[in-house]
Amino acid sequence: MSEAELSQRLGIGRTPVREALQRLAREHLVSILPQRGNLVSEIDVRKQLRLLETRREVERLIVRCAARRAGDDELAEFTELAKAFEAAAISGDATAFMRADKAFNDLSLKAARNEFAAGAMGLMHGLSRRFWFLHYRQAADLPAMAALHGRLARAIVARDEAAAAHALDALLDNLEEFTKATVSVEV
Repeated sequence: MSEAELSQRLGIGRTPVREALQRLAREHLVSILPQRGNLVSEIDVRKQLRLLETRREVERLIVRCAARRAGDDELAEFTELAKAFEAAAISGDATAFMRADKAFNDLSLKAARNEFAAGAMGLMHGLSRRFWFLHYRQAADLPAMAALHGRLARAIVARDEAAAAHALDALLDNLEEFTKATVSVEV
């Protein structure tokens, strides 16, 4: 769909449509095809694996910083999130898990107090969530995923940076296996 068509359908000017499309393109969510229109970006397993490779390094910094810098109120929130993940692991409630995951990601970024890491992770979390929504019903082990998140939250509460990094690695190993399970792919 072209910029002009979107503008007309939405009933707004072309400038805000152009700016929105440019932002979505920077976030790898659309491809702008000059003289042809715009295309929602394909969800690609190989790209998702490269995203997880990058995410591992940035998120390791975030969980270590969160374990070191979280305030008492944030630690209490991490404790509640650990309980929410454990409940989701038992019940298999995907909606509860996804809510807890979003809250955990937001809290981790806040507690880390590193705006540069937060900026990088904002994009990666969105792209990861997009992949997850598309494939979780066919390939995800929700109880394992929820339990791994709970373990990570508890490591942060314990202020154990090494345990938090180790728990994150286990979680991302699981996400890589989930990604590979969605299709047969050579990497």
